Amino acid sequence: MHLKRHITLWPLVLYGVGDILGAGIYGLVGKAAGQMGNATWMTFMVSMIAASFTGLSYASLGSRYPRAGGAAYVTHKAFKSGFLAYVVGLAVLASGLTSMATACRVFAGYFSGLFPQFPETAIIIGFAIILATIIFIGIRETIWTNSFLAIVEICGLLFIIFMGASSVGHINYLDATTVRNPTGDLTIPLLLGGAVLTFYSFVGFEDILNISEEVVEPKRTLPKGLILSIAISSLIYISISIVAVSVIPATELALSKQPLVDVIGKAAPWFPPGAFSLIALLAVSNTALLNYVMGSRLLYGMSTQGLLPKFLAGVHPKRLTPHRAILILLVVLLILALNGDISDLARATSVLLLICFSLMNLALILLQRKDKEKGNLEVPAFVPAVGLFVCIAMLTQAKSKELLIAGTIIFFIALLYFFVKPSSEAIAKMDI
Repeated sequence: MHLKRHITLWPLVLYGVGDILGAGIYGLVGKAAGQMGNATWMTFMVSMIAASFTGLSYASLGSRYPRAGGAAYVTHKAFKSGFLAYVVGLAVLASGLTSMATACRVFAGYFSGLFPQFPETAIIIGFAIILATIIFIGIRETIWTNSFLAIVEICGLLFIIFMGASSVGHINYLDATTVRNPTGDLTIPLLLGGAVLTFYSFVGFEDILNISEEVVEPKRTLPKGLILSIAISSLIYISISIVAVSVIPATELALSKQPLVDVIGKAAPWFPPGAFSLIALLAVSNTALLNYVMGSRLLYGMSTQGLLPKFLAGVHPKRLTPHRAILILLVVLLILALNGDISDLARATSVLLLICFSLMNLALILLQRKDKEKGNLEVPAFVPAVGLFVCIAMLTQAKSKELLIAGTIIFFIALLYFFVKPSSEAIAKMDI
């Protein structure tokens, strides 16, 4: 039994934009302002550059190898290493889980702001179960839900930009003064360090590769959808980061638990704050929903490739969804979401993905030289080379805590490989 192809170009673009936007900008713009002051937009710019070059590499790889196993398949294709493919595949899955856990905690923060009588633990558990149920019902229903949520969150962010536009131009956008940086000096290490945090806001485009087996004409549709998703999201992010520090001082924004709600409260005091909290809830929900889809499809893809137990490759006979993978992810998600801080989880997500993105860029460089198979989108060799350089540069600025979290996750993945020990026959099938 196989996954069904339902997703065309514009639903795919909404999927990508909905996945990229959401918990990152709604939850982290305040944290970024606390690190970069008025120059917050510059960290988003650096993150955009990193995401754009790597996104082009992913688009090219997706047009060559549209497989649900995504990064794991490409890694094995390029490096001929079952172990490395295993580690990369589960590292991407782990990044999705930490991203979902971050979104769950951001959701709980906004929800408790609206309904303080509900305990945060109950909110997180209920939210995770609802996500799992939607994804179990079917990919078509999930995409419908995503399309609705994506439109709501895009409109919400455009509303902030429109209402705050009159405040733009009254401050120095190169001033990086913060409590941690009292002199306001704008240095390369500071910029790259901030970009490690804001890069989390751009993650999501890589998820498109993992739903390729449910995309109509994937070799043509995937690259177009991925590039459009990054372009639209980048424009919105940079605009939002400029408007946010224009409306509210960066030092004040850094202390907010609901930064964009506070921005709209000052830019449009007549607008009901509860209404925008609801928009923020829907946006964050979309991030978690699409990361959940990615995670379940990645488990399914790796299990069909023999890198995980066949049990996880089960597809529900009526719903045609990987129900076992969905259930396993629910358990792990709840463990992470109930035991983690938003900044630590977001940074660990960024570190894991930067490692994987570095390998994907390197993989494309190698495959362009040795693999005769071509896709609908072939990019010049300098594209993955620049993507690789930027990702490594950002990794050098990661702090010890997030490196420790990411390193611990990778260590346990490596241990798991030796317990599962996929057969050489199963790994060989990945080259078909």
